[in-house]
Parts: sequence; C-alpha cells; structure tokens
Amino acid sequence: MNQPLAYVHPGAKIAKNVVIEPFTTIHNNVVIGDGTWIGSNVTIMEGARIGKNCNIFPGAVIAAVPQDLKFGGEDSLAIIGDNCTIRECVTINRGTVASRQTVLGNNCLVMATAHIAHDCHIGDNAIIVNGVALAGHVVVGNYAIIGGLAAVHQFIHIGDHAMISGGSLVRKDVPPFTKAAKEPLSYVGINSVGLRRRGFSTDKIREIQNIYRILYQKNYNTSQAISIIEAEMEATPERDEILDFIKNSSRGIMKGYSGNY
Repeated sequence: MNQPLAYVHPGAKIAKNVVIEPFTTIHNNVVIGDGTWIGSNVTIMEGARIGKNCNIFPGAVIAAVPQDLKFGGEDSLAIIGDNCTIRECVTINRGTVASRQTVLGNNCLVMATAHIAHDCHIGDNAIIVNGVALAGHVVVGNYAIIGGLAAVHQFIHIGDHAMISGGSLVRKDVPPFTKAAKEPLSYVGINSVGLRRRGFSTDKIREIQNIYRILYQKNYNTSQAISIIEAEMEATPERDEILDFIKNSSRGIMKGYSGNY
C-alpha cells in the first residue's frame, strides 16, 4: 500500500495494511499499527509509536525532537493510541529525560495546527481543537475538550471531562467535570451537557454540582471547602476524584467566577 514517492526507512515496522500516501517520510525506529492511514507530506520521526486505525492528515509532524534547550538527545518516544485522528499540520514532539515519552490516548481528535509538546500525557477520547498549544509536561484527562487557540502553561493538569473555552490562557489546573472560561481562567459551571452525553445520571450530575458549589460559590477558601466536602458529602468515586485532584494540584486550581452560573 506504500506509494513509490513515499520514503520509509527499512528499520521502520509498518503493518501490512497501512496506507502511506506520496511524499511522506517515515524514519527509523517507528512502529505503525494495522489499518492506519498516513496522508501525503507527513513526517514521522524516530521514536514514533502509532496505534491501529489512526488517520494522520497532510503536513503533520510526529515525534520531532523536543523544543527544549535542556534536551540532550536521549532516547524517547511519542506514543499515539488506537483510533486517533490527527489533522493537518499538527506537531507532536517526543519526550525528554523527564518521562521519556509523550502520550496521546485512544480515540482522540487533534485538530489542525495544534501543538503537543514534550512529555505531555493526554487521556482517551480527548479533543484538542484547532490551534491549541500545549506546553511541556501538560496532563489532559479522559474526555477533556480544549477549545481552539487555547494556550496551556507547562505542568498544567486538566481533569477528566473538563471543557475549556476557545482562546483561553490556562495558567492554573482545571478540575474534573468543570467548564472553564473568562480571563483570568475561571470556573463557570460543570460540563453537564458532556456528562449527560457520556451516561452520567441526573443524580450524579447534581452531586458534582453540589461539590463545586461548596468549592466555588460559598466563599470558603480551598482548605475549608475540602474539609466541608469530606465531612458533608458521601464518599463516591467522583467526589474522591475531585478531592484528589485538588489536593495533588502543584500549580493550584483555577479561581471561581462571581457572575451567574
């Protein structure tokens, strides 16, 4: 299925039914799984590990060395899961000595011109919209959605099912299940529409709302809110996920927004 005008290094491991379009270059030390389509003018560099049934559109560059002056040429990977779509001119850099890998989970959509820097770890079913820039070491949870042209500071953590508005500057961690907007980036409610689409019950959504009301709308500081949530809210996987996220936030979580919810 390889076009004669594509270059595939003899050391690359390509499944037999991968389609590689003209003018694509695939370097040594690359693995590509069954059913994947590689469009024209794609560059896949050393250290790429691409799963099954992915679609990579023209102009994408996968596993280029990190844009990090501390990078010393160490071996590292850029790992892409199964069933991912990577649109035109996306760049995904491989890892540094910090974690040795940049990871994109299964069933992700990365839209045109987005950049995923070294040592980022992105969960399953995430959507990275056009022009998003993820700095190094960013962690993005499962089902998270990052709106177009958002810029995410290094070491930021974005929780599962979070949704960030387009054009946002993300300087603080975004807890799971929330919507984030405004400048500076602020809590503007929970991602109730997304949660319903993913099978969360009305009672579960109400529980999550009640937790965030205590955290963001009752004029408590974060430590007070955590104590009240632990004392008053029944222990559930969602409650514990929120509390663990906040307690482990190294940069601190985004602020509350005083407007209407």
